[in-house]
Amino acid sequence: MQPETLTDLLMTLLQPLLGGILAPWPWAINLIAMFLAVVIILLFLIVTVMILTYYERKVVSRIADRIGPNRVGPLGILQPIADTIKLLIKEDTTPAPADRWVFLLAPAVIVSTAVMAYAVIPFGRGLFGADLNIAVLYVVAISSLTTIAILMAGWSGRNKYALLGGMRAVAQMFSFEIPLVLAIVSVVLLAGSMSLVKIAEAQRGLWFIFLQPIGFFIYFLCGVAEANRSPFDIPEAESELVAGYHIEYSGVKFAFFFLAEYINMFTVAAIAATLFLGGWRGPFVDQVPALGVFYFLAKVYVLIFVMVWFRGTFPRLRIDQLMGLAWKFMLPLALLNVMVTGLVDKLVDKNLNRALWGSALLGGNLVLAAVVIAVVYLVAKQRRARGRVPQYKVYLEG
Repeated sequence: MQPETLTDLLMTLLQPLLGGILAPWPWAINLIAMFLAVVIILLFLIVTVMILTYYERKVVSRIADRIGPNRVGPLGILQPIADTIKLLIKEDTTPAPADRWVFLLAPAVIVSTAVMAYAVIPFGRGLFGADLNIAVLYVVAISSLTTIAILMAGWSGRNKYALLGGMRAVAQMFSFEIPLVLAIVSVVLLAGSMSLVKIAEAQRGLWFIFLQPIGFFIYFLCGVAEANRSPFDIPEAESELVAGYHIEYSGVKFAFFFLAEYINMFTVAAIAATLFLGGWRGPFVDQVPALGVFYFLAKVYVLIFVMVWFRGTFPRLRIDQLMGLAWKFMLPLALLNVMVTGLVDKLVDKNLNRALWGSALLGGNLVLAAVVIAVVYLVAKQRRARGRVPQYKVYLEG
């Protein structure tokens, strides 16, 4: 019988080794397996963050026609280790007027909330902490706690730039959380479940991105904004706020914020891969289950590449542009997408005619996309006619 969760898999491996020694305490093996599962997830995330820092710097350097890290180790692959050592030995300071306990708790809270989401994210068949029937709701609730940690960091340091960064983060996350949840609702309607494992299994043969391209677009864009990634890195705008909400942090406490940001980046991509790209599903995964982990990580890193590409391509938005994008564009589009998805799912029985059901969903999304493009074009044309869009001219010398 195949183990259902990561803890079950570890218990299966530990039983021959510790079964005789711990026979009087049968609960001890379960406890050890749970502890090892947590340690494995934490080590995986730490190594992943180190890989992502190197990966991002190399990709951005290529976009900017630079070399990137190339001094520490062959091809600079040991640069993340050097960065880790630097953060660990750097002086750890606390401002004298800071609210000490809140200041110290903020890094711990933000890392804890970032890690807790991985209790339900499936990396492969049987490679997940728990198969909750409300996993989607759990992830949304846990990720929302990041807002509290950022506000704690911005307020407790008694620094005006940090406070502005914290308030910006709250406004940004609350604004984009609503369309993000609505995009997830459209997937829940298709799968008929809020379990991430069941959502991945429901995409056997057809990924939901082909039925919900609008939903994927909304989720991914809102996810990038929730992770404070460029071009939505308003809370950390160096040109305006020096460093934003974590300006007063240094050493290990700053490393916690750094760690949480990259974990959240990986989380956004992992949830997107599970909801819209079939999770670990792929060719021959039923025959060779180990391929599921490879497929899952490949999809995640493709999405992370797109995030890095955003950083190297688009300029940072202004705060009014950011709020306008969330409330005037993403929210109405997400509501319309849920309405179209619910209408098609109600009118067409997928059990009777799955091809018609899929075609109707894709057609509805394409019509919705065409309407959105037309509206955006007409609004831009109207603004240009009123002279509200600046006209730039290029003057050549000589």
